[in-house]
Amino acid sequence: MSGEYILSIDNGTQSIRALIFDLHGDIVSKVQIPLESYYSREPGWAEQDADYYWKSLCRACRILWQQSSVPKDAVAGVAVTTQRATMINVDKNGKPLRPAIVWLDQRRTRGLAPVGGLWGLAFNISRMQETVDYLQAEAESNWIKLHQPEVWKKTHKYLFLSGYLNYLLTGRFVDSVGCQVGYVPFDYKKKCWAASWNWKWRLTQIEPEMLPELIPPAAIMGRITHDAAEETGIPEGLPVIAAAADKACEVLGAGCLEPHIGCLSYGTTATINTTQYKYVEAIPLIPPYPSAVPDAYSLEIQIYRGYWMVSWFKDQFAPFEKQLAAERGVETETIIEELLHKAPPGSMGLILQPYWSPGIKVPGPEAKGAVIGFGDVHNRAHLYRAILEGLAYALREGKEREEKRSRVKITELRISGGGSQSDAAMQITADIFGMPTARPHIYETSGLGAAIDVAVGLKMYPDFKKAVGEMTRIGRIFEPDYNIHKVYDQLYNRVYKQMYGRLKPLYEEIRSITGYPDRPE
Repeated sequence: MSGEYILSIDNGTQSIRALIFDLHGDIVSKVQIPLESYYSREPGWAEQDADYYWKSLCRACRILWQQSSVPKDAVAGVAVTTQRATMINVDKNGKPLRPAIVWLDQRRTRGLAPVGGLWGLAFNISRMQETVDYLQAEAESNWIKLHQPEVWKKTHKYLFLSGYLNYLLTGRFVDSVGCQVGYVPFDYKKKCWAASWNWKWRLTQIEPEMLPELIPPAAIMGRITHDAAEETGIPEGLPVIAAAADKACEVLGAGCLEPHIGCLSYGTTATINTTQYKYVEAIPLIPPYPSAVPDAYSLEIQIYRGYWMVSWFKDQFAPFEKQLAAERGVETETIIEELLHKAPPGSMGLILQPYWSPGIKVPGPEAKGAVIGFGDVHNRAHLYRAILEGLAYALREGKEREEKRSRVKITELRISGGGSQSDAAMQITADIFGMPTARPHIYETSGLGAAIDVAVGLKMYPDFKKAVGEMTRIGRIFEPDYNIHKVYDQLYNRVYKQMYGRLKPLYEEIRSITGYPDRPE
C-alpha cells in the first residue's frame, strides 16, 4: 500500500481542507475546518493572523490522521494550494511581523510618486497611466512601507500565504511559480522574478532579497521537517511538491487541460479560465496567471465579488430561509434555491450587472453594480435569479473576450466552486451560454489539482495528460433548453452588453460627486 495516496491541503477563504486522494482522483478522507475569513480594524481592511492559518492547517491534519483509515506510510507526497494574494511579512526566523493582509482588503495607498522616466512616458503615450496608478495604489507593499516603516525595515521575506505555509512545512523560503498572483514584481511571461530594470520593482518597492526561491509546479520544494511533523502529524521527510494557487488548481482538477475547455469557477470570486500554451493578455497589462501545469498559462477573466453576492443576498434578504435551514439542519443555500423556481428565466426583465467592486480595465475603475428593469411585479425570487443570471452574463462576456484574444473557440464548459453544487445555477449557466455545462465528479477540484501536481511530480503518472485522464472525469452534464436560450440571448445582446457603455458616464459623475470609487493620487 506504500505510496498509493496523496495529501492535499487547500487553504481557501472560508475554510481549510486536508484531503487524501487515491490515484483515481477520488477522495478517501477529508477534514474541513471553517475559517474566519478576516477581521477589520478599519473600514475596508481585511486582515487575519498568519499563525491562525498554520494552526488551522495543523488541526485539520491531526484530525485527518485520527479519522482516516489510510496509514501514513501509504501517502507518497503532499502539496499546498491557497487563496491568492494574501500577503505576509516575516522576519529572519520566519515569524510574522504583522497580520496577513487578506486578498479582500480594500485599502489603497495615497501620495505615491508615479512611475517616471521612460516607463512613465511609455505609460502616458499608451494611455495606461491610470492603470499603473491603480496597481501602485493597490499594492500592499506600498501601504506597509509608508504606514508601517518599522515593519518593512524588519521584513526578511515578503510572502504569499502559500509561501508562508510552505516555509513552515519545509523550513525553506520557497514557493511555487504557480502561486504568484498578486502585486509583486513577477514576470508572468517568463514565469520568474522580473528583470532588475523592470518597472514592477519601482511600482511595488520590494527588494529582490525579500522574495522566496521559486519552484515550478510538480517539482519537489522540500521535505516535511521534524517540527512540522510534530505539529501536523504528516510524516517527517515526506516530499512537498509545488502546486499552484487555488484557481489554477481548480482548472487542472476540473480537467481543463486544453484551450478549448473553459473552466467557470463559482466561488467568492467568479472566474472563467482557459489553459493556454502561449502568452495572451485578455486585458492589456493584465497578464495570464501561472498555470498549475509548468509550461502553461491560465488566462482568466474575473468577477471580483462573484458568488459573494449569494452570501450578500442571504444576509440581507433571507432571514426566513436562514431560520428554516437551521430548523431542517441544511445549508441556507438549499432553501434559497427554491426561490429560483418561483421566477421565470429572464426574471421578467430584471437585469443585474455584477460590478460590485471596481475593476482595473474591464469594466473599469469607475464601475458600479447596476440593476435595471424593476417593476411592481418583482420580488426577492426575481432578484435572486437576476443575481445568478447576471454572473452568467458577465462570464459569457469573459468567454467571448478570451476567445477573441486567444483565437481559440471554447467548445466545452466545466464548472467548479461552491456555486456549482446548485443544479439551478448549472442549468441557468447552460441556458445563458447555449452550451452543455459539466460538473466535475467531485467538488474539491482545487485540492484535486494539487494532487495531480504531486502525482506527476513523483512520477506516479508520466505526464499531465495521463494524470488528468485518470484522475478527473465529468460527474453530470446540464443540457441547455434552446427555447430559454433564445430569451437569454436577446437579453444578453440587446440589453446586458449595452448597460456598461450607457451607464459609464453616470458612473463617472457619481465618482466625481461622491469620491467613490476614489482615484489614486
